[in-house]
Amino acid sequence: MVLYSDGITEAKNMDMAQYGWEQLCAIVSQNWHLSAQEIKQAVIDDLRRHIGTQKVFDDITLLVLKRMELGVEKKSQPPATALV
Repeated sequence: MVLYSDGITEAKNMDMAQYGWEQLCAIVSQNWHLSAQEIKQAVIDDLRRHIGTQKVFDDITLLVLKRMELGVEKKSQPPATALV
């Protein structure tokens, strides 16, 4: 599950193009197999690439929750929740 504020989808680049929920969904879909922390980082990295040097005018809040099957989680695996 990915929860986000409008500051992510409405973030604009220097050409005033918004990041948009389509791009957010695309990045999450491309990285769904990763941990919650890695999915979060992939979204943030892509968002920063999109924004470039443009000033951020809104909050950027992102919560990634990932369900883990009992008995499957490895001790070395990061927590299933990542918050920015």
